[in-house]
Amino acid sequence: MKPSRDIADLLAIMAQLRSPDGGCPWDLEQDFASIAPYTIEEAYEVADAIERGDLADLKDELGDLLLQVVFHARMAEERGAFDFPAVVEAITAKMIRRHPHVFGAARDLPPDAVKKLWSEIKAEEKALRVRERAVAGLAADDKPASVLDGVPTPLPALTRALKLQQKAGAVGFDWNDARQVLAKIREECDEIDAELDAGDASAVAAEIGDLLFAVVNLARHADADPEASLRTTNAKFARRFAFIEAALRDQGRKPTDATLEEMDALWNAAKAAERAGS
Repeated sequence: MKPSRDIADLLAIMAQLRSPDGGCPWDLEQDFASIAPYTIEEAYEVADAIERGDLADLKDELGDLLLQVVFHARMAEERGAFDFPAVVEAITAKMIRRHPHVFGAARDLPPDAVKKLWSEIKAEEKALRVRERAVAGLAADDKPASVLDGVPTPLPALTRALKLQQKAGAVGFDWNDARQVLAKIREECDEIDAELDAGDASAVAAEIGDLLFAVVNLARHADADPEASLRTTNAKFARRFAFIEAALRDQGRKPTDATLEEMDALWNAAKAAERAGS
């Protein structure tokens, strides 16, 4: 086969990889659960390419992410559940259904009305899924409906915290402003301090979780994406530590040969260099 712009050729490649007759042994032994971590990883690599502003890399990473969709769809087709065209049909139907202000009769709505309509449509979709599962004889979740339903557990912890808070905030369970959240953060720090004195490691870990949750809340009130903010700080830390390593390398040394005070001084020099270059 040759490289192609036709999605049908990609589907054919995936079908051959999964074929018991001449397929790839590794691809054949995979299932939904074993592929799921790769799907998540590819989504992160897309985000990384965007963060770096590398559009050439983004093209490749989007291809890798598309392959994950094709892979899952192929395995579902083998089970007689659905195929790739059904995935395309489902998402096109959803986009049309959720945008009546673009494709339907609800044009020219103000932004607030569009947001309210979006929420109503999603609620209707959820109710429809419950009815469809009942008709299909599938077990329904026996838990009462919750405002927090629909926030996937496997999400990165910071992102899931943000989405849980957004849903709770939508029904009024929220702080009034960012400074109230900041006071909560100080309170959580005091509680960590107390547990450190008590020497209870599990209690310290629980309080640290509370602190992280409160910090996500502060980010939300400040209109900052906590996941993106932490990625930026991670990159900044790596960049400044690389400065420390380079400076020590010029001296014929490694970080293990330096004192904390020496490395801290180089850290401050890295910060000063960044400020001077900005």
